[in-house]
Amino acid sequence: MRNLSLLIIIVALGLSACKKEEVVTGYDDSYAAWQSFKKSSNNSYSYVTYYGSWTGIYAESKITVLNGKVVGRDFFRTRTTAVPMVADTITKWTESGVTLNTHDDGFETLTLDQIYTKAKTELLNVSRAQNEVVFRADNNGIVSAAGFIPNNCADDCFTGVYIKNVKVYVKSI
Repeated sequence: MRNLSLLIIIVALGLSACKKEEVVTGYDDSYAAWQSFKKSSNNSYSYVTYYGSWTGIYAESKITVLNGKVVGRDFFRTRTTAVPMVADTITKWTESGVTLNTHDDGFETLTLDQIYTKAKTELLNVSRAQNEVVFRADNNGIVSAAGFIPNNCADDCFTGVYIKNVKVYVKSI
């Protein structure tokens, strides 16, 4: 009887730990919000992924998706200057059609479906004992950050993706 009680306690603790992990990431709720947005936008949208460093470097790519396929990528990188609130543009370019993915810099041309898959299989699937796992969904429930930071890392240690400005695709005139 004592062994059975111990087994029940261990199983209960294990199940409660699983529920806690789900609450921490919020992945499932965010994925449901993404599926709803994807349907309402006919899988045509844009989003911006970005990176900023304590050194003053900032970069972002706008990824444009039409009917589930990446059709455009705009990129720029800036650095801070000696003048407060003024940045110096280091690099800026636009790709589409046959020029898509012709630049080495810039963020990957991934759809949000691919980002959710990468988040679930790679970015959030790391040791929680060795890393701080980050998942936020500040874009009306759609992913805004997915990745991890190794414990005891001092600067620019985030491995993952930051996303903002998820919008329904509107063809420019």
